[in-house]
Amino acid sequence: MKIGEASRLSGVSARSLRHYEDEGLIVPGRFDNGFRDYCRSTIDRVLVIRSFLESGLPVRLIREVLPGLADGSAAGTDAVCAEFLGEVRSYRDRLAARIAVLGEQQAALDAYLREAGRPHR
Repeated sequence: MKIGEASRLSGVSARSLRHYEDEGLIVPGRFDNGFRDYCRSTIDRVLVIRSFLESGLPVRLIREVLPGLADGSAAGTDAVCAEFLGEVRSYRDRLAARIAVLGEQQAALDAYLREAGRPHR
């Protein structure tokens, strides 16, 4: 299928599909005229990529884990999965730390706004 239909089926813009290709996340086939040809398995892969990106994972991590998901082989996947899960945990921990800092900043702004809203004597 051409990029427009792939975009419609996946819910991802044509621009994003091209970006995924540029990043090495997908490799669509090509028609004789050079147009991209997306098969169902590529659309399925796009849905996985989109899910990972929506979770906040960086493209670098996604690129690392995709080959193991695609080939389904058991050889070495435990080590890859353990390493990937460690990276995801680390990313989650950094995200939690950032959220904590933002929560503190929000609390400080809330306190300021409460104080600023009080009548002055």
